[in-house]
Amino acid sequence: MKVLRFSDLIQQGRVAGQRVFIRADLNVPQDDAGRITEDTRIRASIPCIEMALAAGAAVMVTSHLGRPTEGEFKAEDSLAPVARRLAELLGRKVPLLQDWTGGVEVAPGELVLLENCRVNKGEKKNDETLARKMAALCDIFVHDAFGTAHRAEASTYGIAQFAKVACAGPLLAAEIDAITKALKSPKRPLVAIVAGSKVSTKLSILKSLAANVDQLIVGGGIANTFMLAVGLSIGKSLAEPDLVDEARAIIDMMKARGAAVPIPIDVVVADEFSAIARANKVTATEVRPDDLILDIGPRTAAELAGIIARAGTVVWNGPMGVFEYDQFAGGTRTLAAAIAHSPAFSIAGGGDTLAAIAKYGIEKDIGYISTGGGAFLEVLEGKTLPAFEILEQRAAG
Repeated sequence: MKVLRFSDLIQQGRVAGQRVFIRADLNVPQDDAGRITEDTRIRASIPCIEMALAAGAAVMVTSHLGRPTEGEFKAEDSLAPVARRLAELLGRKVPLLQDWTGGVEVAPGELVLLENCRVNKGEKKNDETLARKMAALCDIFVHDAFGTAHRAEASTYGIAQFAKVACAGPLLAAEIDAITKALKSPKRPLVAIVAGSKVSTKLSILKSLAANVDQLIVGGGIANTFMLAVGLSIGKSLAEPDLVDEARAIIDMMKARGAAVPIPIDVVVADEFSAIARANKVTATEVRPDDLILDIGPRTAAELAGIIARAGTVVWNGPMGVFEYDQFAGGTRTLAAAIAHSPAFSIAGGGDTLAAIAKYGIEKDIGYISTGGGAFLEVLEGKTLPAFEILEQRAAG
């Protein structure tokens, strides 16, 4: 994927004195009092901002936060908490500007944060007038928000169309490199782990991967549907019986390519879904009518760990069970350890996956951790993301 990179512009000496507009992803969770509860995305935005400042640019940064109503600014939609956290991390003042689409005053070496871009009318529908106003603010547009790369909005797509120069920031460039390495030119065997509550939400992803991967590992409620597809009983477990035929089709697709979808040989069950539920390990043929399957069993986990140990590339999206409760965390913990110890290149994404990575402290053992939720899923599905598309077009001239 050929896109212009911000790092290239800096090396070429084209950034000093220029007005640089950075679209970051600063959409962080907050508590009821407006305090930031997790700042990974803010910290991930720092390298791009520091690169621009060090190069002598006049720097503008914006992001969305939450789901504001366009044209109706409210205090709870403000990036003020983000500005304070950015100031702490950068060790400098970060002024926050409202009503900025008509013009922004910022000198080289200075930084301003532009208020929540989704408050601007026309943002989500990629209004051309709004996009042109944004583009007029800058000499260089830098897209560094992979979490928004699957959305064609004014601050992510339209501005890239009309800005004098449009390029990928370091975070977006790293995502492009990791995705290319994992999916476009992977070292084989390529193993994909796709887990979650429903097949329906990831059916197209499963089909896309089934045409390319060497092993497709399923977990969670998705695995339960695949168990039904091979004739196993799952009791009262979460599943989608109406998608059994789709699951069988995916199994057949893999078989036709000499690949496989490993089906659990043992599971961990309980009679209720709760933190105090008693966990019982049973074989996959011993699930009773009142059982809830809440994790894969140790024999299955060991088998899957062996597959991962032999992999050349691992793509991971979703935990194997209800890992938030320790008695149902064994499957996810075993796979996390297997990925951490594997020599394979690994790329992981999705909120629950990131939570599992944090719980087991293996951040440094994953080849690349994607910051995008929906964008990561669309990449797995084989879609071309709008942000990548427009940056490629601009790079091509």
